[in-house]
Amino acid sequence: MACSECGSSPISFSVPEEYRSDAPAEAAVVSLCPHCLTVEPVTDEQHRADTAPDFSRVGDGFPTRPERAVPLALALGLCSSLATNRTAIELLLREVERTGADPLLILERLGTDPSVDPVIDLERRRHQLEQLLY
Repeated sequence: MACSECGSSPISFSVPEEYRSDAPAEAAVVSLCPHCLTVEPVTDEQHRADTAPDFSRVGDGFPTRPERAVPLALALGLCSSLATNRTAIELLLREVERTGADPLLILERLGTDPSVDPVIDLERRRHQLEQLLY
């Protein structure tokens, strides 16, 4: 399986039930591209979630613990339409904060990571999310 946007090898992970409504196509398994940060549903029955997803492949700033990484990844997937997904993004980022990570700092670090070339403008989104959260 390859990312539909850039062709990189994505990280597949299970979406906990409480986040399914925020996952693309409400999928039980989604993939996160460590290069362009695209989040896509995994629909191929042959492809299952990685048993221990290696979120460290995303970059130095991305959390590696699933309780932080999963809601952050889902929030990134929703950032292409901030107006439509405002409530879901806010709730997901608050969950990242609740688990002890700073989502805005993570976005800032990802924006300066040379291995990451996101499909969304992270600097602009980070500023918009800062206004949304604070």
